[in-house]
Amino acid sequence: MENVGQLKVKPQTESKKANFLTQLSEIKVGVIPLPLYAALATIVFLAAYFSKLPTDMIGGFAVIIVLGVLLGDIGLRVPILKDIGGPAILAIFVPSTMVFLNWFNPNSMEAVHVLMKESNFLYFYISVLVAGSILGMNRTVLIKGFSRMFVPLVLGTLASVGAGLLVGMAFGYSAYHTFFFIIVPIIGGGIGEGILPLSIAYSAILGESSATYVSMMIPAAIIGNVVAIICAGLLKRLGEKRPHLSGNGILVKSGADNDLLNTKEEEKKIDFAQMGTGLLVACSFFIFGALMSKFVGIPGAIIMIIAAAVAKYAKLLPTKVEHGAFHLYKFVSTSLTWPLMVGLGMLYVPLNDVVKVISPGYILVCASVVLAMVGTGFFIARFMNMYPVESAIVTGCHSGLGGTGDVAILSASNRMGMMPFAQISTRLGGAATVILATLLLNFFS
Repeated sequence: MENVGQLKVKPQTESKKANFLTQLSEIKVGVIPLPLYAALATIVFLAAYFSKLPTDMIGGFAVIIVLGVLLGDIGLRVPILKDIGGPAILAIFVPSTMVFLNWFNPNSMEAVHVLMKESNFLYFYISVLVAGSILGMNRTVLIKGFSRMFVPLVLGTLASVGAGLLVGMAFGYSAYHTFFFIIVPIIGGGIGEGILPLSIAYSAILGESSATYVSMMIPAAIIGNVVAIICAGLLKRLGEKRPHLSGNGILVKSGADNDLLNTKEEEKKIDFAQMGTGLLVACSFFIFGALMSKFVGIPGAIIMIIAAAVAKYAKLLPTKVEHGAFHLYKFVSTSLTWPLMVGLGMLYVPLNDVVKVISPGYILVCASVVLAMVGTGFFIARFMNMYPVESAIVTGCHSGLGGTGDVAILSASNRMGMMPFAQISTRLGGAATVILATLLLNFFS
């Protein structure tokens, strides 16, 4: 009888274990099941602990991906933090803090250093994002959207620059520093599409390493993004209290003028062979920029942006090649953005320098830039036949953290359907800002 009882208990125990493992595997860190993530992270940790981590791209990728996946996932889950760019904040500042506390051993630091600096993963990421994001845009949105958003975007930019300069000088910052290291990073289109190309351009003009300029500009971009998200939430509430100011997701009052929102993205089927072509195109744009900079005196990163925009506008590349570049961009931006932020935090964002930069006056300068941008979009709407709430939100996207900032701002305002206009504000507005800022810096240096 005892044996029979034992036989009955054993299947139940195994069933409970199986259910527990199943439930555990349903918990994910990013897209990786928790048990698998724990196993992979343990392998990397032990290799680093015993100084057996390869000091090359393999070891570097292992470190930044293990941390990036975890920190990005936490940033997307924590209340409030998830709505203000949490993944970027954690992925940059947690590793920076860990370096400050000396929690990384030399083996880990060397592996990441080889990946980020000697192998130029940073530049690779930039070239893929610039080429893919621009070539992947809907051409109708590119052409018509810019003409539609031109007035509020330009006036909002001028207002934000003016307000930022006035507040900055009131708090003792020079006009030069305020413009190039606070205002421009906020309206430059985000970290990947704005600050990183800017850091390369600044480095080429001013002579310091790009790491120096990244650490100076990232705090402004993050603070500006937070302010823009808060503004979007407040504008949503304003639209609910005063319905005549809101189009509930419709930007222009005339229905015929909202054709951009109805523009369907052409289907882009994934073709892995064309992704390889897209990789070659992205690298070629970067190399073309470096080559031409020797002759025209403009930093290569800026020439790269201009070349990609011209290629898209003039239809110089086959559609399949554009799709390949776009899919490569989606893969890299989806899978490697938070890991890249970890690498930046470890090597490019010294915590001491960041703490020195941020002060109440600094925060107020950042806030004034965004408020001027949003306020201009709101008040110019009446002259452009636009709804003030929507006009302010879309114009405010110019001061967000790129595509991530657009999602956060539109989510906070519950207007995700306005993404085409937000992309115009962020991508084209940001690219124009990067180009103009670089030209001005070259002129004043």
